[in-house]
Amino acid sequence: MKNELVIQAHNLTKTFGDFTAVNRISFEVKKGEIFGFLGANGAGKTTAMKMLIGISTPSSGEASVVGFDVASEAEKIKKNIGYMSQKFALYDDLTVKENITFFGGIYGLSRAQIKAKTAELISELNLQEVAKQLVGDLPLGWKQKISFSVALLHNPKIVFLDEPTGGVDPITRRQFWEMIYKASHNGTTVFVTTHYMDEAEYCDRVSIMVNGEIKALDSPKNLKIQFKVDNMNDVFLKLARG
Repeated sequence: MKNELVIQAHNLTKTFGDFTAVNRISFEVKKGEIFGFLGANGAGKTTAMKMLIGISTPSSGEASVVGFDVASEAEKIKKNIGYMSQKFALYDDLTVKENITFFGGIYGLSRAQIKAKTAELISELNLQEVAKQLVGDLPLGWKQKISFSVALLHNPKIVFLDEPTGGVDPITRRQFWEMIYKASHNGTTVFVTTHYMDEAEYCDRVSIMVNGEIKALDSPKNLKIQFKVDNMNDVFLKLARG
């Protein structure tokens, strides 16, 4: 079902003492959607994502991911999602194949599934020549693409990407987004945080956070019309300047 909701959040809040990092945010994400979670560094994006993936408990409000409550069913959420952290998550001292095998085991895949998935991934990414190299010896762009593919090994309903293209060159960024499009086309929901406003143009819908609050939420086209500007960077600047 295209309109099936995979994320529902209502007044989701996270406080640290007197500081409110995420302030009563509410939104929904549909199956197969590429949902951009945008904002400057420190806006609250990563804190909000940590609540959604089950590694941080909300201070108040409620949310569900793939039908599971973030406060009481965090372990079930973790088994049904893929996640790629802001910092490269694979093991530098293992080869490409060893990383795939290791994470396949963590995700609960059988030996036969791991073997098939490994062959499929190596073929799709043209990794034949580097499959037995240590991941630590590969360029950052390759690491990011492998990390994304590994996050999809177990066919999760949704994959969370935290600043996935940080530090890579423009060509690799474009290739990475082609991988995102493919995952979305295959029915995987993609929830991506970024501070690159040009990447907002690649999303079906985006929310823009400022100081812990969602200040705008719509398609890039509608937001540009609403704010009477030509690009998403100018939308963000108008919001950031109040």
